Amino acid sequence: MEYDAELASQAQQALGRLDMYPTLLTGDGLHSGSQGAPYDRIIATCAVRTVPTAWLQQTRPGGQILTTIGGWLNASELVRLTVHKDGTASGPVLGGQVSFMLARPHQAPPLGMLPDLTRGKQREATIGADVLDDWTTRFIAQFAIPTALHLKLHNDQHDTDVLSDTKTGSFAALHTEDGHWIVRQDGPDPLWDAVEDQISRWHAASTPAVEEATIRVTPAGQSINW
Repeated sequence: MEYDAELASQAQQALGRLDMYPTLLTGDGLHSGSQGAPYDRIIATCAVRTVPTAWLQQTRPGGQILTTIGGWLNASELVRLTVHKDGTASGPVLGGQVSFMLARPHQAPPLGMLPDLTRGKQREATIGADVLDDWTTRFIAQFAIPTALHLKLHNDQHDTDVLSDTKTGSFAALHTEDGHWIVRQDGPDPLWDAVEDQISRWHAASTPAVEEATIRVTPAGQSINW
């Protein structure tokens, strides 16, 4: 299945030159296609922020979904999910820092105006924003704040890492003072609390390699576990 009709035609011609004539569908692969369902396998050649419910519904129990899960913190990994009879799926992270372009509807929206970073409550952070320099840490953190964008601001006073949730308007702003990380948060969801909880859970498990992680997907959302 290919979204762009022109690319689908090019693929059909290329496969034909190899004497291969699979069924080709033009349309939105995030919705998959009812023709031929239920499928034994779904293989995605773009990344998704969340695994579409349609893929779960159109893969037979015991069938597998191979996809790259990414996010707006710019880290992604290849995962292999097995679909279960209850309509959920789970499976291992395969690792390798595999990167694909996010599907168009899953790409980050424009940031728009920054929130007023003087609002909210301030405290000393137990984990600093520098952990987001690490690919695996960003991948893990994305599951805790799936609709947040990350940006760095620079001014004469100090450099600030900002997480801004495009869905709820919540934000977390972090900077260093006298060798300590300070976080200011506002909005319905304390973003950095969620990140600290997620990363602390990973640290408590002795920071296992991402290949030791399992992804669980339900129609309500997805999570990462060790």
